[in-house]
Amino acid sequence: MLLNTQNIALKLFLYLILVGQLSACVPVVVGGAAAGGAMVSDRRTSGIYVEDENIELKALKMIETSIGSTVHINVTSYNRNVLLTGEAPSADVKSKAETMIKNITNIRSITNEIVVGEKSTISSRSNDAYLTTKVKTQFVTENKFSANFVKVVTENNVVYLLGIVTKPEADAAAEIASNTNGVSKVVKLFEYQP
Repeated sequence: MLLNTQNIALKLFLYLILVGQLSACVPVVVGGAAAGGAMVSDRRTSGIYVEDENIELKALKMIETSIGSTVHINVTSYNRNVLLTGEAPSADVKSKAETMIKNITNIRSITNEIVVGEKSTISSRSNDAYLTTKVKTQFVTENKFSANFVKVVTENNVVYLLGIVTKPEADAAAEIASNTNGVSKVVKLFEYQP
């Protein structure tokens, strides 16, 4: 239960940072309308958007129930393609997490970037949140594409980029992220459209 509370608190903290960074550009909407607004500017259908949220919730619940607090695993679903990041104490636990999540219906693919090692510190996670905010802010500042087309996930200074984008949008996003101070590596997990 403590792990879940920490995850919720961390996500809320990250959300507030991001909203604070973007508040000058986007009106803040409270409640379900905020998710609706995100869906309008997202290239996923509203059904897929909701499905992605459900996949993440189911996966996190499975991990918490089956593996518990020995791991720090983040689950990100974008267009039913799942990215696993974080840390696990062994290769067996890393594999177990992926195997469990494969049982969730409607998942198209899984990219397992879980690192075998000790759980990251709160300080490291806060830095990752800060890097995510910096990258998203640069997307808005440089205005080469809609920042809502690209989802940014940062783990241990590695930035993962997900989205349904054109090749020029993907290249611009990767260039902006790789030029952001503090980012050690950029991994593109895009789906391309014409």
